[in-house]
Amino acid sequence: MSFAEIYQIAGAGMHAQTIRLNTVASNLANAGAAAETKDTAYRSLKPVFSTIYNQTQAGKVSGAQVQVSGIVETDAPLDMRYEPDHPFADKQGYVAYSNVNTIEEMADMMAASRSFETSVEVMNQARSMQQGLLQLGAK
Repeated sequence: MSFAEIYQIAGAGMHAQTIRLNTVASNLANAGAAAETKDTAYRSLKPVFSTIYNQTQAGKVSGAQVQVSGIVETDAPLDMRYEPDHPFADKQGYVAYSNVNTIEEMADMMAASRSFETSVEVMNQARSMQQGLLQLGAK
């Protein structure tokens, strides 16, 4: 595997985790947001990852990288609270709040941050190996 492929794989991972962190930020910003109707309530977003396999000229797989194929709304139920005096209350007195689970989002943020850090470390190690090879060639 070439250094360019290592950088491509690590870079794709960093890009995917950046999108994941952006969706977490959006979800946390909308946690606890009330909506006028169930249809307009904010629903938590999650990125969908897929694997892209790199093939050599001979048709062999030489590596794989991640790609974000889309961002979907979760199907978790909305948080319906009985608040008959709220301006957004329906006829039964319930208000629709976003379905964002802040604990899950924080855990997702920590996992995405750690994965991003791992990709950065891979790039740093590859750069270090390249520098070592250059020093060998200079001697």
